[in-house]
Amino acid sequence: MNIKILGSCCSKCDTLKNLTETALKELSIEAAVEKITDIEKIISYSVLSLPALVINEKVIIAGKVPAISELKDILKKYNETKI
Repeated sequence: MNIKILGSCCSKCDTLKNLTETALKELSIEAAVEKITDIEKIISYSVLSLPALVINEKVIIAGKVPAISELKDILKKYNETKI
């Protein structure tokens, strides 16, 4: 599973990255987590608000930081389906 956090160097973007890494660790899921701050790369995903969570090149969440429980549910789903 390939995970990208889209956003500038704002606190919400950092929080989403940290929560994602924590959720992955708690679920024992191995995944590459990359933070994308380059505006041209962010635009290529057609997101209108940040931060955004991208899993396997699909935008899953944009414009909010989900609760860790919601994040875990999303990660479990994508880990099981191997999308």
